[in-house]
Amino acid sequence: MADYKNVSKLNSIDLSSPHIPTSVSLLKQACIDSGFFYVTNHGISEEFLDEVFAESKKFFELPLEEKMKLLRNEKHRGYTPVLDELLDPANQLHGDHKEGFYIGIELPEDDPEAQRTFYGPNLWPDSDILPGWRQTMEKYHQQALEVVKKIARLIALSLDLDADFFEKPEMLGKPIAVLRLLHYGGQVSDPSKGIYGAGAHSDYGLITLLATDSVSGLQICKDKDAEPRVWESVEPLKGAFVVNLGDMLERWSNCIFRSTLHRVLGNGQERYSIPYFVEPSHDCVVECLPTCHSKQNPPKFPPIKCETYLLQRYQDTHADLSTYNKP
Repeated sequence: MADYKNVSKLNSIDLSSPHIPTSVSLLKQACIDSGFFYVTNHGISEEFLDEVFAESKKFFELPLEEKMKLLRNEKHRGYTPVLDELLDPANQLHGDHKEGFYIGIELPEDDPEAQRTFYGPNLWPDSDILPGWRQTMEKYHQQALEVVKKIARLIALSLDLDADFFEKPEMLGKPIAVLRLLHYGGQVSDPSKGIYGAGAHSDYGLITLLATDSVSGLQICKDKDAEPRVWESVEPLKGAFVVNLGDMLERWSNCIFRSTLHRVLGNGQERYSIPYFVEPSHDCVVECLPTCHSKQNPPKFPPIKCETYLLQRYQDTHADLSTYNKP
């Protein structure tokens, strides 16, 4: 059954603070320790966040046949049904007990860049069914990216890089940014039986910005090699985002910074969350940063192109689209 006895104590970074060295110090400590932290005073109003969650709920309350009309495509846009995603095949009986909806950066089909793996037009619910839904999600997509850029400046400083290091055109100047609405239907997780809201995994990319409702469920494991693993709950903090680092940043930093295992356990309550995954551009080559290696600590990973890496990770964790009978 779900276990919430251990609560993680995460650093909280105030993005409005004028005292940058303090923010950088708190963030660096968090990135070395667990790769998870809170950010407050981020610039997105609570009223608007409440609106985004309300609109997300409206979508998931639609009949399944309506949602399946927007089944995710090859570009990972659209609806992901319950059990579609299998994040921890070694320990999960089935896929994750959650449903989701992917929204990427919108590009028209006639834009040459729309041919790239993670670019292109989004799938949207009919405006007659959910009026104003698309506009709300596009607005949030844009605002969330601005929050991530603020965090990226602090991360760059904490790695002894120029503050604008991640703002280059090949990085966050032209990012792959994916908003994902998630709904956990209220199943009770039982790790002893392989039943999870979301199986244990680390995120693929650079930074994940997570908005949650008030229902607990997220857990992290700081030492994935420990036997047995020790899991700590990350509690929702009103008005704050939970931020975690992805595997690309761990590679970039030569494992100085952590991309930590996390999972979601259902406790019988419905739960909504909205992660926002931010990666550099398709062609960005992820290789050890100049400040993160030395003769004593040589690079641990070979360079890899962002698009190549992401595509493989998505293919590894999602059901083949041919398994669905499309309407």
